[in-house]
Amino acid sequence: MFKPADLFDLSQTEHAKIFDGCEFAWEVLKKIQEYVAQQPKQIPAKRFPGATIGNKVFIGEGTTVEPGAMIQGPAIIGKNCQIRHNAYIRENVIIGDDCLVGNATEIKNSILFNNAVAPHFNYVGDSILGHKAHLGAGAVLSNFKALPGNVTVDKDGEHFDTGLLKFGALIGGGAEIGCNSVLNPGSIIGRGAIIYPGVNWRGILPANMIAKNKAQIEVVVRRPSET
Repeated sequence: MFKPADLFDLSQTEHAKIFDGCEFAWEVLKKIQEYVAQQPKQIPAKRFPGATIGNKVFIGEGTTVEPGAMIQGPAIIGKNCQIRHNAYIRENVIIGDDCLVGNATEIKNSILFNNAVAPHFNYVGDSILGHKAHLGAGAVLSNFKALPGNVTVDKDGEHFDTGLLKFGALIGGGAEIGCNSVLNPGSIIGRGAIIYPGVNWRGILPANMIAKNKAQIEVVVRRPSET
């Protein structure tokens, strides 16, 4: 489940070669900076008034960048994307075609496959979103441990040291991450899996599984207000 092809449809990115030689999908996070730096410079097809765009930002045809957006770069942004008002795209980001990065969403050292969506108040740090992966409003992919040391991934009692001090999440193709959920560092979400809103998730969720909160909600009769 840790191999790139286990989680991601590599035909749904123009940058599949960045995964060459990666046994585990998280290894690609170390390669983004160099990969982006080596890409040929391309000038945006049009200006985006009111947006702030760095010098090392490559933007595909048909992409719109709304006023108030900040693209620091280096970054590669594909075709027909929407970069909405107040989006903050930091350094070393690869965004595929037909993606949406919305209001108050921050992305850093990450890859978004085609049709990935991070629409409202999301943090995507040192992470990968697969084809058609979707983050609900306020979903956070936390990338830094409170305790010292590298981020580890645990499976069947075995601990995999990722070699990364910062590693957020791998979100498989078609996965849905519910509103206001938090994925702790080193989370791996399989293809088509669902995290329900408000879940604080840690670890591995296999493909096509659903993670729900078990908290009980109490419903009581509303009493008239005392005067």
